[in-house]
Amino acid sequence: MRGNLTLEYSNLLAGKATLTRSIEDLHSGYGNSKPFPHVVIDNMFSEEVLDSLLSEMARMRRDQWSSIEQDTRERTARMRSAAEMGAAGNELVGIVHSAAFLYFLTEITGIEQLLPDPYLQGAGYAQMRRGDYFNVHADRNVAYETGLTRRLAMIIFLNKSWTPQYHGQLELWSHDGKRCEARIDPLFNRTVLFEVAYPNFHGVPVPLECPADRMRQSFITYYHTVGVKEKPHQKPHSSIFAPRYYGTNRVTFKSIVRDVTPPFIARAIRRFTKFG
Repeated sequence: MRGNLTLEYSNLLAGKATLTRSIEDLHSGYGNSKPFPHVVIDNMFSEEVLDSLLSEMARMRRDQWSSIEQDTRERTARMRSAAEMGAAGNELVGIVHSAAFLYFLTEITGIEQLLPDPYLQGAGYAQMRRGDYFNVHADRNVAYETGLTRRLAMIIFLNKSWTPQYHGQLELWSHDGKRCEARIDPLFNRTVLFEVAYPNFHGVPVPLECPADRMRQSFITYYHTVGVKEKPHQKPHSSIFAPRYYGTNRVTFKSIVRDVTPPFIARAIRRFTKFG
């Protein structure tokens, strides 16, 4: 049956996404992965589509990005608004929000009635520069405005010729937040799909050491359901960071400087180094 499904979805996604592994393999990999359900899929999207994304990101203005650097637990940049996304981003969204793609995700994860987020809240284009990081955390479980329950996160990496020495690996941590159990290199046309739930800790806690003219770039999407039947009384929460005493916040000279530098000076330095 799964083999037939692979052929069916290959036909449905023709010209949009390519399956290099069977639905059965993807489903088994997702459910059996540790420390929590996830799967890595390489070369699923057209390189031409992803190259267009990179070109579009390069043309974005400073005011189209939102820099997250006030909290010592995170220093990243995200697209400010999905409304300003160009043709390339909209083309990809048309693929990953399509009914065929949602059914495909259901076959992999077993989560039915998945809904996309056309507003791309907390999603869309994302980038990290040298020195940026995102400490180990569990994602918020409810969408900002709609109240829908987040169930899946999907990250499409856009980094060509990326080496491990640059860091930037997505780390998946144990449920107690004490140790990293999986590392995923952010390579071009690599897609990671993982379950959003607590305590599914993950992050990019090691500050990037890529060249100053390189960035760790990605496209993020979240998928939702109307509540969770198995957990009808879930309490909404924002991102939950792993406790510091578990060692997920690596203390370095740079992090100490960040913590003691007045915010207005840190912003000025950051603005100069990012856009100067």
